[in-house]
Amino acid sequence: MIPYTSVTENIRVTVRPVYLDGRSDVINRRFVFGYFIRIENGGTENVQLLKRHWFIHDANDNVQEVEGDGVIGVQPIISPGQRHEYNSFCVLETFTGFMEGHYIMESEQGEQFHVAIPRFDLSAASN
Repeated sequence: MIPYTSVTENIRVTVRPVYLDGRSDVINRRFVFGYFIRIENGGTENVQLLKRHWFIHDANDNVQEVEGDGVIGVQPIISPGQRHEYNSFCVLETFTGFMEGHYIMESEQGEQFHVAIPRFDLSAASN
């Protein structure tokens, strides 16, 4: 798994995508990709992850936009020097694609800011 990393406002986001062959169905054009995410707080104060906003692109130029509160049902507070990790998945109709997006975080002072999620490639041939 190739890691993809970006840093915004002292928040580091690392993504490791993987093709899930056992959950995919090539005949029915259902390609399932998992991704493992680590969010690390390199700053000096607590931050809370409020929302996520994803753009999921397939090789046919179809784009799925996904947004919602938190990640995997939680809005974690991440202390300085700490991290939050989770994993999820997406389904494409093509062998390849990519994802990108951002999180909306909130500082202890109530200021909201965007944290980039690095663009990462999805490829059924990557395993």
